[in-house]
Amino acid sequence: MFNFNGSLLDDDTSFLNEKNRGVQLGDAVFEELRVLKGDIIFLEDHYLRLMSSMRILRMDIPMNFTMEFMEQEILKSISEGELKEAKQIKFTVFRNSSHDFSKSDNSISYFITHKTLADPFFILNDKAYEVELYKDFYKNSSMLSNLDTNNKMVNVVGAVYAQENDYQDCLLLNERKQVIESLNGNLFVVKGNQIKTAPVTDGCVNGILRKKLIDIVSKLNDFEFLEESISPFELQKADELFIVNNIEGIISVTKYRKKDFVNVTAKNLIGKLNAAARMSLIKNV
Repeated sequence: MFNFNGSLLDDDTSFLNEKNRGVQLGDAVFEELRVLKGDIIFLEDHYLRLMSSMRILRMDIPMNFTMEFMEQEILKSISEGELKEAKQIKFTVFRNSSHDFSKSDNSISYFITHKTLADPFFILNDKAYEVELYKDFYKNSSMLSNLDTNNKMVNVVGAVYAQENDYQDCLLLNERKQVIESLNGNLFVVKGNQIKTAPVTDGCVNGILRKKLIDIVSKLNDFEFLEESISPFELQKADELFIVNNIEGIISVTKYRKKDFVNVTAKNLIGKLNAAARMSLIKNV
């Protein structure tokens, strides 16, 4: 089942038409969240980010679209028996269609899908994770690049390139040839006691886990946090590279070109990230 504008529909139900702006124009924005036993991890952060994204895209936000409404609609989408499981949620908002699909009254619709996760909290996997630069296309360093819209063509063709060349991921560049993120999330670079990630002004997605890791690292006495542009030349000099996203948490990069990486810092941070996730559940109560 999935939730479309508050109604639960079977998975194979047709509910979009050929004028849909999400399909025709990429006119949609989404949030991916984790739900654990009926509690939504980092709910407030996700809600505020979704509202901010909708305002930037000049979508009309209904008066009833509160954080409580978002929570209610997400939990409605999950059957009572599945509420005991860990769930990955995708909450998609799109602008409604008109007869002329290039125009709109800016009203919105939404749908919510979910699938079961193997682990309730974030797990650091020791699997091989080799990355390479993706240089066929670049992301622009603009505010639109900070949003999770369904215009992900660079990610799609980048993933095809990675698959064709046996990489697990690729690192994306902006028009100034700065490394901004990976196909799967925000990139963090560790060198000595410094941890660096690209600023949102370089065009990376302004992810919730990025924000949480910045909060955590900034409070650690053992590390210096830097929010600065990342040059491709820094990658092979780094001690460690890791990627963060809302579903997998932290992913350690094991290899980039001829450089193999450790995951000492990632192991140190995964427990702190899970502690922050648990704390967010307490605040939601």
